[in-house]
Amino acid sequence: MCVVSINVPEEILLDLHEDRDDFADYMKKMLALDLYKNKKVSIGYCASVAEMTKEEFVQYLGMNGVSIFSFASENEFLEELANA
Repeated sequence: MCVVSINVPEEILLDLHEDRDDFADYMKKMLALDLYKNKKVSIGYCASVAEMTKEEFVQYLGMNGVSIFSFASENEFLEELANA
C-alpha cells in the first residue's frame, strides 16, 4: 500500500474536535466515496482505501446517498427488475 500525506492546519482538527487518527479515517472514507462515485475504481479498491469490508463500504455508500446500482435508462432498470 502507498502512503500519501497531506498538510492540514492544526486549527481544522481543533475546530472539528477530532484527533489526527479520526481525521485520517474521515479523509480515507471521503476519498473512497469520491473515487467510487466518479467511477474511478472498483468497489473493492474503494473499500480497501476506506479500510472497510465491501459490505461495510456498501452500507457507507448508502448512508451517503450513493447507490451501487447504475442503469443507462429506465427501460434497462425495468428489464433488470423483471429478470430478478
